[in-house]
Amino acid sequence: MPTAFDSYDLGGKRLSSRIVMAPMTRSRARGPGAVATDLMAAYYAQRASAGLIVTEGTQPSVVGQGYPDTPGLYSPEQVETWRKVTDAVHRAGGVIFAQLMHAGRISDPSLLPEGLHPVAPSPVRARGQIYTHDGPKDFPLPRELTEAEIVRTIGDFATAARNAIAAGFDGVELHGANGYLIQQFLSAGTNRRTDGWGGSVGGRTRFGVEVATAVAEAVGGQKVGFRISPGNPNNDIGEDDLSATYGALVERLAPLGIAYLHQMEAAEVRDLTLRLRRDWPGTFILNPFTGTRPTGPEELKLVDDGTADLIAYATLFLSNPDLPKRLAAGGPFNTHDRATFFGGDHRGYTDYPALPPDKGGKGGQAHEAPDGHE
Repeated sequence: MPTAFDSYDLGGKRLSSRIVMAPMTRSRARGPGAVATDLMAAYYAQRASAGLIVTEGTQPSVVGQGYPDTPGLYSPEQVETWRKVTDAVHRAGGVIFAQLMHAGRISDPSLLPEGLHPVAPSPVRARGQIYTHDGPKDFPLPRELTEAEIVRTIGDFATAARNAIAAGFDGVELHGANGYLIQQFLSAGTNRRTDGWGGSVGGRTRFGVEVATAVAEAVGGQKVGFRISPGNPNNDIGEDDLSATYGALVERLAPLGIAYLHQMEAAEVRDLTLRLRRDWPGTFILNPFTGTRPTGPEELKLVDDGTADLIAYATLFLSNPDLPKRLAAGGPFNTHDRATFFGGDHRGYTDYPALPPDKGGKGGQAHEAPDGHE
């Protein structure tokens, strides 16, 4: 049986291992243009030993932005700045996909150009607050997308995917998880439409399938991944028909021949995970549920036993740029600094140390992450 440290062919791209760096919002794309920066290039290049890097959520249009200082892939300037990132990763031997994320109702008018307002399948307000440059604010009531706007939004995803390939990315991942726009269409709680984009399971899965179809036609199916999080309540999303909804979604995505399905696993859904793994004909990536602790060495066995083809790591990759080496050695692992997760400078971003070249065995003390203060 293969192990997580064996190489893997992903749509013709040879991955050095089956260890994936999961997408993580870091909010370092400062400035009005939502462009990638030299600091971001350094950050991703440091982590190029991952078999596959999936970037932070990147908005496919101006109205798709959900948080301060997140990057986009809808302008020529953004394409040019992302090319610095992909070049740096490729020079270091890595493979990198851009995650395309439309936040939908998880946004605020202050994050968008004047005159624009967060949109959603239906005008259903999310409970909770969102962080803005002016501090936390209650989520606004979103504006319902018209059918013509839905079609344009699908086109925005396809255009952003073409831009990603032009910027040097090896592929794109469609963010259908964590309560953002694609999952807002999937959920009967946020999608109360009675036209062809809602109502039945077929109607609610239509948007995600049509986005995937348009993007696969734009850049080729083997350059497209799709992320899901069935049962995850993030961003006030609620789902009570997981088996029917995600069974139908997988059935409709499968004929497209896309590169992979990536599941962020919620609590108590392992039976569904195994069913989706069985029914999905291609590569299956799992970001497994581990409770309050980060995914760690214990989850490497999920490749060994066939639960997944590849395993995605988030928090440990944030604080351990050389994570595959550390996983192979059993540690030690840097401690992450939660205060520097979102926004800021290089501290808690590019200054987590790698192991010295001659180190990497079990035991010893983990390097402590910086506390974010001088």
